[in-house]
Amino acid sequence: MPSESECRALAEEHGMLHNIKAHSEAVMRVATSIVDDLVAPDGMERPLVVAAALLHDITKTRALGTRERHDKSGGELVRGLGMERVARIIEQHVYLESFAPDGPLLESEIVYYADKRVMHDTVVSLDERLEDLVVRYGGTPEREALIRGNFELARAVEAKIARRMRSGARGLQALCGLADE
Repeated sequence: MPSESECRALAEEHGMLHNIKAHSEAVMRVATSIVDDLVAPDGMERPLVVAAALLHDITKTRALGTRERHDKSGGELVRGLGMERVARIIEQHVYLESFAPDGPLLESEIVYYADKRVMHDTVVSLDERLEDLVVRYGGTPEREALIRGNFELARAVEAKIARRMRSGARGLQALCGLADE
């Protein structure tokens, strides 16, 4: 598992723009706040959450020019560096591959959710983030429907996380710096 400093060095090495690094740092702060408030964090690997959050947009700068799917190319890049478990989370930070509402809480769900709560480098409500993504990436009715559907999943992930936190739903909103939505 790469350390925080190793993750930051990788971000630098791969030319992540400053604003994308700031976004990743904010995602990491939200994700670790969640992990640190879990009732039973048994099996939850905080260093894995930290690494995946810091590296989740490792190829986003490049993707701005190539239009590649940065979730997939980021996973490939990190997998090539020998970090299989980090790669699996990076590949799922845009769209979760599967979701079990009553199953164990997974590191991939926490990073996915934290990413949905951070617009640029600021923690926002799911509604604010959704509207931002619709404006920036919607473009067609089909793409907008896909984005909106993904945020329905984000709400289900939010509920799953809240059920597993000491501070519950209100605490989750407080950790994210927001009043109840």
